[in-house]
Order: sequence, then structure tokens, then C-alpha cells
Amino acid sequence: MKKLLLLLALCGGTAAQAQYWQQAVEYTMDIDLDVENHTYEGTSTVVYTNNSPDTLRNAYFHLYFNAFQPGSMMDVRSLNIKDPDRRVKDRISKLGPGEVGYQHITSLQQQGLPVPFTVQGTVLKAELAEPLMPGKKTTFNIVWDAQVPKQIRRSGRDNKEGVEFTMTQWYPKLAEYDQDGWHADQYVGREFYGVWGSFDVTIHAQRDYVIGGTGYLQNAEVVGFGYEGVKKGKRVKRNEKREWHFKADRVHDFAFAADPDFIHDRVQIENGPMVHLFYGPETANVENWERLQQGYLQGYFDFMAAHFGKYPYDQFSIIQGGDGGMEYPMCTMILGGGDDFEGFTGLFIHEATHNWYYGVIGTNEAIHPWMDEGFTSYAEEECMNVLFERGEENPHRGAYRNYVYLDTAGLREPLSTPADHFNYNMVYGINSYSAGALFLNMLEYVVGDEAFARGMKRYWNAWQFKHPSPNDFIRIMERESGLELDWYLSYYKDQVKSIDYSIAEVKSVMNGNSITLERVGKFPMPIDLKITYRDGPAVYYNIPLLSMYGSKRTLTMNVAEAWPWTHPTYELKLPSDGRIITKVEIDPSLRLLDINLENNTWEKN
Repeated sequence: MKKLLLLLALCGGTAAQAQYWQQAVEYTMDIDLDVENHTYEGTSTVVYTNNSPDTLRNAYFHLYFNAFQPGSMMDVRSLNIKDPDRRVKDRISKLGPGEVGYQHITSLQQQGLPVPFTVQGTVLKAELAEPLMPGKKTTFNIVWDAQVPKQIRRSGRDNKEGVEFTMTQWYPKLAEYDQDGWHADQYVGREFYGVWGSFDVTIHAQRDYVIGGTGYLQNAEVVGFGYEGVKKGKRVKRNEKREWHFKADRVHDFAFAADPDFIHDRVQIENGPMVHLFYGPETANVENWERLQQGYLQGYFDFMAAHFGKYPYDQFSIIQGGDGGMEYPMCTMILGGGDDFEGFTGLFIHEATHNWYYGVIGTNEAIHPWMDEGFTSYAEEECMNVLFERGEENPHRGAYRNYVYLDTAGLREPLSTPADHFNYNMVYGINSYSAGALFLNMLEYVVGDEAFARGMKRYWNAWQFKHPSPNDFIRIMERESGLELDWYLSYYKDQVKSIDYSIAEVKSVMNGNSITLERVGKFPMPIDLKITYRDGPAVYYNIPLLSMYGSKRTLTMNVAEAWPWTHPTYELKLPSDGRIITKVEIDPSLRLLDINLENNTWEKN
């Protein structure tokens, strides 16, 4: 009986470990912003729920502003990488005492008891006063003061377009703990990962400042804002302050921007959110901001809802801030100037779309940046193709060119490389944005358009407000397509093998024709083949990969015998019907990431 009870206990423990779980957090914060000195004081109450099966004895908090100091890991990384981010370069190393960023923790308590802690770079490690048991909550009380750095990367004051405060990564943020343990990553310049929860944030700022960001403003009538806009000529004394009170639920971060000159517009999206726009009249291209509101916002939210999922909040803010474009829950910071409306709209669409794959499907982008940047880039190009009526059959050809350059130059690194650890910034960018988008574009080729479209919607519905992994995504696509796809994920994510197929021979044989294909590269893929005859319509064949254990569902292609990945060549035998083959093409849709298109076509002399 004892052995049976022990076995049941072990089995129960194994089942519990296999079940999905995630932590939860509730922030209540109050900050007092000193706009003259670019500093602020803050207090926060952090209620943390341990939904893991583990007893926690430590906790970690991110102090991101500490990165903007000479000698920080971000500074040294930028000074030593061969192609530093042009926005950073050596700028951190040159910051003076009044320009650096910092977050000084003056008090940290757990359940009213002092907590010993150490700070190393951008991470605080706390030794809990009381262990946090599975299924239990604990409360941290934190008091801190901080200085807003001169804007260099994402966060900061006085950016190049004159926005006074872009407040991102600005508070002591609890690190995520998941099935892989604590994610107490130092801030070296890229990507974030956070705990799902709620925010109740009160900001004290000079009365003439306008604030927009994450969440819903609770006291619009009190601050005199009313989301009607602050009218020119109605300023009050700068030394007087007012409170801005925001709340947000089901988010994993909180960001805002503040400036006394912000224009505020709003657009109610039909069957969608209220969109708020904040921009400066002197540095923003006002015509672009106004034109964006004339159908493009409605078209964007309609497109995303139809193809990827409906935006789940009732508010979204577009804010002029930051150093390019950067996403945060329920809002985005973008540059506001420039004359190119299509480029401006593309920037908005890219950053806004992050609210699907960064904001609502909260993948750990520090280790899977391609699942955020790549999925976002894929949706961006699909949407831009429709909104601007480009008519491109495959709108991802630019990404393909980037991918081929990286591959043929011998610079590729596995997509599984963590975001901060690529050898070159360029390789990170092409891998995460271009190769990430092409992961989806080629997967659509593998499983078929309809299964792919269903899979993207099912992924959205199944993994909202969670932290899916690459395996979680590929399982969704397997269910929708009925195919095995573990080979695809492995080759694409963990390896750097190339795709290169060629048409080795086309000849007449007894009772028909024979087409021999050769797999030159080491990355095996299914093949779509177009055969053109001298007389009559073209005929299409799909040659599945044996590892798929099936083929994509298609009414326009003949499905041939599967091709084992171990076999370097494949012969397709066609019955004789008297017609003469004049042309054979591999992948006429150009979605296969074949690095050498010159050997993909055979034509009869």
C-alpha cells in the first residue's frame, strides 16, 4: 500500500509539473515627477502570487534605468560589438552626472519586514523575509528615487524630436519566474519579458503636462484633460501639480510619455478601441498624424481582427516618443516627423502590431525575439500590402533578399540565439525580423493557405495573456494542418542549414516523362512543382516531405509520393499523354527560401 501511495504521489507530481501555470502580479504605484530636474520619487506596493509548484526564497527586480551609466553592460557591449546600434554607439560612455539614469531603492519590505537585497547592474536580488509557498501571495513595499536619463535608447528625456519624457522601463519591475526559473536578465539593449498582472498608477506632474500611455485614465475630469485635448493659452503655473490616475488589467508592463506641448486627438474605431494620438506640433508632421486618422486606423484594426485576432482592449494610444518605434501594452511610441506618409504608417503598423505578439501573446522575446519581431513583421507586410493596394502576390520578397544575403555571406546564426547574444546587430535584425517573418511565410507554403489562416487565429485564441513557446505554436499548426511539423521547427530554429533545390534532368522515357530533382542544400522541404506543356494548361504537383506524414490539402495540385530527407535526388515519373514539356519550375509562388533561384527552372531549348 505504501508503494502504491508513493507511486500515486509521484504520478500526481509529474502531472502537476506538466500543467501550464504562470505567475501573477498587482502593482499600485505613486510617483512624483520633478520635470525641472528630470528626477522622480516613487512608491509601489507589489502583490505577487506564486502559481508555480516551487517554493521561492528569492525575488528579482529589474532596474532598467541603471543601464544608462558609463561602464554599464549596455555601454560596454555597444563599445565592443563590431556594428553598434547607431542610436547608442558611445553615447552612454559620455553621459554626465545629470544625464545618467538610475533607480535607487531606499526601502524594500516583504509583509512589513525588511528585505536584504543587492543590486548588480540593472537587477536587484532580494532574499525573501518569508519563503513564498506554492499557491500563496506576498506583498512587497518599495520606495525609490530615480533620475531619467538623457534619451539614448527607448527611455529618457528630451529626445531628438523634443519630447520631454518617454517613460518606459521606468519602475522596479518584478522579473518573470516560469518553468525555466527566474529570468533576471541584465538590460543590454534588447527585448523584454514580464509577469501578467494589473497596474494602478498615479503620476504627479506639473499641471501643463499632457500624459498618455498604458491603461485607462480614471480621473480625466479632475485633471481637466477630459480627453478633449489641452487648449493653447490655458496654461497654469508650472510649479502647480495635478494627479494622473491610470489603471490597466491583463498587461505585463506600463509605459507613458509626458510633454506640455502634446496635441491630443482621438478616433473611435468601429467595433474596436478608442485610439488616442499624442504628438508635438513643432516636430511632428501634423499632416501625417491627421491623415492616419482618415480611414487608415479603421482599416488597420479591421485587417488585424479579420486575419490575426481582435484587439482585446478598449483603448490604444499612439505617442510621439522614444528613438524610433517601440511597443508597450496598449500603446506605442513612434517618431513623429518625416515626409513619407507610407513609411510613417508602416512604422505605426509595425509597432502597433506588437500589441498582438508582444502585448497579448507574451512570448519571452529575450530568448525568442523572432516570435515577436518576425510575427509582427509578417502581419505588417500583409497589412501594408492591402492598405496601400500594392497588389504584391508575395509581400515578403524584401525579407527574402535579406535572408539570402545572410545565408550566402555565411553570417547566419540559429534563430534560437538569445536576443542579446548575436555576434552582430545586423544578424540579430535580419534573423529576428526577416527570418522570423519568413518562418510564417514558408510555413504557409508547407501547410497550405487555409490551414495556416486557421492556425494563426487559433494561436491567438489559445494563447492570449500567456507565455507560449515555439513548440506551443507549432502544435497549433500541426492540429490545423494534420501534419507533423517538428522537423520544420528544428531545422528553421536550431540549425543554419540552407535550402537549395535544383532541377537536375527532364527527359522522355518509355511510356512518359521523367523529372529528376536534386536537394543541394541540407534543409529538406516539400516541393511545389509547376509543369508547363506546349499545348494545354500547366499542371501542378506537390511533393511532400516524408517527415510530414501527409501533405497540405490542395485542390489545384496533384500530390506525388513523399520524398525522404535522406535521399539527395527524387524522380517524378509522368505518364505519357503525347504532350511535350516546355518548362518546369520549382515553387512558382516564391515562398520557398531557396538561396539559388537560378537552378529552379528548366526550359526546353
